[in-house]
Amino acid sequence: MPLDRVLTKTVRLLRQRKFWDAIHLLEPKIPLYYRSFNCYYLLGLAHLYSNSFGGAIDYFKSARDIKMREPNVLLGFAVLHLRRGETDRAIDLYLEVQDIDEKNKIARKALKIIRKHSRTDTIPEWIDSGRLSELYPPLPSVPISLKSIFTVLVCILGLAFVVFCVLVAVKAVEPPFKLPFQANSDRNGLISSVLDQGDRREPVQTGGVYRYILTRAQVLNDYEKARGLFTTYNDEKAKVLLNRILESNAAESIKTKATILLSYMDVPGFDTLKDRIPYSDVVKDPFLYRDCYVIWQGMATNLIIEENRTLFDFLVGYDTRSKLEGVVPTRFNFSVAVNLEKPLEILGRIILEEDSPSISIEGAAVHQKP
Repeated sequence: MPLDRVLTKTVRLLRQRKFWDAIHLLEPKIPLYYRSFNCYYLLGLAHLYSNSFGGAIDYFKSARDIKMREPNVLLGFAVLHLRRGETDRAIDLYLEVQDIDEKNKIARKALKIIRKHSRTDTIPEWIDSGRLSELYPPLPSVPISLKSIFTVLVCILGLAFVVFCVLVAVKAVEPPFKLPFQANSDRNGLISSVLDQGDRREPVQTGGVYRYILTRAQVLNDYEKARGLFTTYNDEKAKVLLNRILESNAAESIKTKATILLSYMDVPGFDTLKDRIPYSDVVKDPFLYRDCYVIWQGMATNLIIEENRTLFDFLVGYDTRSKLEGVVPTRFNFSVAVNLEKPLEILGRIILEEDSPSISIEGAAVHQKP
């Protein structure tokens, strides 16, 4: 996702290794970036690289509250634990990074270093040698602005025109010269999800039992509208339309392409989820919202925390302790610190078991309210 002017400038300062300049630029503007993962993560990096480790911990924690499974945030926490001599905790975090991204080079290198020096108990000496920064999360790349893209395109077109003129001058080509151009789609999956003539000629099937019966026009309109929403990153609204197609009398070829399009959709964060789906909409027709991500507020009860998972019943809407909308079983596939006395805000995926309308939540992130 694109960054605004302030965050882009912060990234540039980090790339120039002007870490305190980045901190002084961004910290006064924190109130403008409430619950912005990018803001907290960039400040965590700036403090880490400037050896301000207390600040790094605070900002990485705020970033992790928004995206609990972001590998670079976990790498930041891991290196801070390693610096404090908490090797076991660092190992757990590096293994979690590898579980998310098995090819992560920093996690692999860190585990190799820990194994090597654990045998001789020389990890403190290795840290004191000043090499700990080798395990820091990488500095982000400067995002490409529209102005930069336009400048590059102008240069390419200018160069192409010069080459054309030279070729014409030496009669290597005959005018008119047509410059090939192919527009790039914003997201992967658009090309493979295009309906062909056969799909449009027979968009529905006859016979069978379906949850929704749609007309030819409804199938085609819903599908194309879903693709349009996909291009603007409104994934959850697109999923609702595609779920209706999947549960309907739409042709199997269209259902296959709907499934392909769903596979390209992103896992959102608190700061990137565009479509907020209320609990009341989901319980009216749960099948439309299968695998949709939601952000709901409430309280937790019946908490079970294990090494690799956290379970609780989520009391939706009960964060004010005045109204209970419903109780939803919730599962995180990793350990989460949850305070039963404080309201929660969870980001999670709606799960339906087979054809049952009963819903549960597979949690992706949680924010504990003060």
